[in-house]
Amino acid sequence: MILLTLQNVSKSFAMNTVLKDVNLTLQAGSRMGLVGVNGSGKSTLFRLISGAMEPDEGTISLTKGARVGVLTQDADIQSDLTIQQELERVFEPVRQMEVKLREMEAEMAEKHDDPEAFDALSRAYSRLMDRFEDAGGYEWPSRIQGVLAGLGFARGREQQPANLLSGGEKTRLCLARLLLTQPDLLMLDEPTNHLDLQSVEWLEETLKKYRGTVLVISHDRYFLNAVCDCMAELSMRRLTQYEGNYDRFAVQRQANLERQLKEYKLQQAEIARQEAIIARYRMYNREKSIRAAESREKRLEKMERLEKPVTEQKVRFSFEARRRTGDDVLFARELTKGFEGRTLFEHFNLHLRAGDRVALIGANGVGKTTLLNILTGKLPPDGGTVTFGSNVDLGYYDQHQSGLHPDKDVLNELWDDFPRMEVDRVRSVLALFLLTGDDVFQPIRTLSGGEKGRVALAKLMLRRDNLLLLDEPTNHLDMDSREVLEDALEDFDGTILTVSHDRYFINRVANRVIEMRPDGVREYLGNYDDYVEKKRLEAAGAQEDATGGKTRTQLDKERRRERLKQESARQLRQKLKQAEQAIADVEAQIAQLAARMADPETYRDADAAQSVAKQHRETQAALDGLYEDWEALSEAVAELDG
Repeated sequence: MILLTLQNVSKSFAMNTVLKDVNLTLQAGSRMGLVGVNGSGKSTLFRLISGAMEPDEGTISLTKGARVGVLTQDADIQSDLTIQQELERVFEPVRQMEVKLREMEAEMAEKHDDPEAFDALSRAYSRLMDRFEDAGGYEWPSRIQGVLAGLGFARGREQQPANLLSGGEKTRLCLARLLLTQPDLLMLDEPTNHLDLQSVEWLEETLKKYRGTVLVISHDRYFLNAVCDCMAELSMRRLTQYEGNYDRFAVQRQANLERQLKEYKLQQAEIARQEAIIARYRMYNREKSIRAAESREKRLEKMERLEKPVTEQKVRFSFEARRRTGDDVLFARELTKGFEGRTLFEHFNLHLRAGDRVALIGANGVGKTTLLNILTGKLPPDGGTVTFGSNVDLGYYDQHQSGLHPDKDVLNELWDDFPRMEVDRVRSVLALFLLTGDDVFQPIRTLSGGEKGRVALAKLMLRRDNLLLLDEPTNHLDMDSREVLEDALEDFDGTILTVSHDRYFINRVANRVIEMRPDGVREYLGNYDDYVEKKRLEAAGAQEDATGGKTRTQLDKERRRERLKQESARQLRQKLKQAEQAIADVEAQIAQLAARMADPETYRDADAAQSVAKQHRETQAALDGLYEDWEALSEAVAELDG
């Protein structure tokens, strides 16, 4: 069923056309990722779909009665309610039903001597109880706790005033409230911002199981691969839909671009050929040749001309080191740091060798950025030492771009750091980062987060350092810019230590992963996928140690046998007889369903055929469970007889 349709939607602001003739079809239950460079109109499209803004042209159709929930990047909470109370508001109708049920129970107790009134009240009570249970009346408190834990709110913070949270925490709370509301269309604008890796993974699993439809804007390619089953790209004011996740979209987009370019070139070649024939006919200057020329000209005029495929401009840069380091680049020994009596980390050790590419991961607040500030000398450690090897030139990318001067314009921000460069050379470098024309005279404070990030990367590129410390370098960058950054770092012949939540980035760049935790540090060779696999094997090994190396199936069977041992011989034999009869009954049902599936008449009605096939699968699964019960009962009875 189609949940949402956009037909020829256009939107402009003053003379700037953001969206033109946008068409979109979203099926109910789909999980669509919406991508495009910064400024391509993604957030504008969200506002149009949510009804916060009207299109200039075109129509937006949503299934009647469908509820829409939107998470924006600037979510804010102004009320004086606590975190718990903010989320309990979602379940106010359920709580009101519970109050009404208690009132009806008291009323029923008073009217037990009046059968007619009691019977009417009892029926009303039963109907309300059904509604209460369907609305999750018994499970909403645990759902609140589950969402808070999943999104990284520590236990015990429920009574904290919500308006005192940081901006990122308010966004997380709004996301929690939205997930509990469960709208039919869930629209999320950059939901993984402000989430640590554990919370992002929890959100992925939650969205994969979500009963409604999801439309998500994200630059997190790993997240899009895990969650989405279809994609849409906004480019050059138009929208194109694709099937599959982000990786499939990237392949299809490139193939589409190559096909369109080939078709355009073939058409241009044909046009040129026809124009040459027409010119030759007109050279003959005979009536017959002139008529032939005019006939071909009319066909050319009727030809639907293909537009030349164009793509958004991309950032283009590379990193080079001006000299080589020694084999040992950095030693951090027994580093400890804390603030206001709280220890962030202690006994941290790190050895970087030439050519290492290390990703530092961990929960928010564990001290990753603080560690980078210690390594760069911006903060002193409480204990331990930092030693650099020979010929090390240290370059640092700060995710907050605190090294940029807000009152300088873009041109002088670079030129003041590299005064020996010619102004044309400075402007050429900025052009590589898509800062051209009058853009270079903008004050830094007026730039977007992505533009500030590109200025910081331009400065880092020009420094030509051989050790790069990068703090969330992909934040604020669009997907194309992230891929260019990854290409540049892959080709870099120096050493890299990066803090990142971008798992796709870590997969491409890292050859070691260091996990910082409150209880210590663990190091893993390989990229992020290797890290996940090793963590899975560690968890499986720990579970195996705890269970004596037994599998889950073996443990389940043992627990079942232990329960059966508590029953009497007479009860066991009776249950065994019942199990055998149940197996015979189910096998007879399966035989009947198999006969219907073998009958061609069944397939005259497609819905009926699907129903029969579904019943057959479900009945077969039930039979498997009955055989497991029968096996356990048989073993228990055999032990008694033996």
